[in-house]
Amino acid sequence: MAITRIITPAVTDANVTLAKLSATGTKSSSTFLRGDNTFAGAGITEADQWRLTANLAGNNFITSNLERSDTYGAGYIGTGMSQSSGVFTFPSTGIWKVEFNPNYRLNGDTRVIEAKIYTTPDNSTYNVAAFANTFIQQTESNETAASTYLQINFDVTNTSNDKVKFYSEYTNQSTLMKGSTSGNWTTMTFTRLGDT
Repeated sequence: MAITRIITPAVTDANVTLAKLSATGTKSSSTFLRGDNTFAGAGITEADQWRLTANLAGNNFITSNLERSDTYGAGYIGTGMSQSSGVFTFPSTGIWKVEFNPNYRLNGDTRVIEAKIYTTPDNSTYNVAAFANTFIQQTESNETAASTYLQINFDVTNTSNDKVKFYSEYTNQSTLMKGSTSGNWTTMTFTRLGDT
């Protein structure tokens, strides 16, 4: 005789296991069941921040003097990013928020300071995905400061191919992008927002 009705109080929590749920997606203790009957990750699973550790002059990609922020309570969530010669690799697929916040100093004037985020979908061909501009007009007889900020939401579908790198250029080549090992002057921040 087939069971046609189940009285809810008679079903214990222990009897409703993940295997008995028909929802799609990865069923685990770190996912939740959405209204569309799919499992999704819960909250931020990856967040990481890197910084430039020494001043950088001239029109350049940032290829060296990089470290994960590690002073005054800095931390990260998940596996974290990795980088080689300034090319950053993502630890997992998903929609990632990528932020670049460089700070500059110059004893003089520069008409244009331009910061850029480059992305590649094939680990080879790079394009400018975002840029921001500022300038420095000297206000006293010493260094004058400026900073800028830019960000993208980057769809990482393949961690071997989808990568980012960072660049700045100036009309006055004496402009310095500031770096330090003891504080965050120029930073790159990576946050996984959700599934791709």
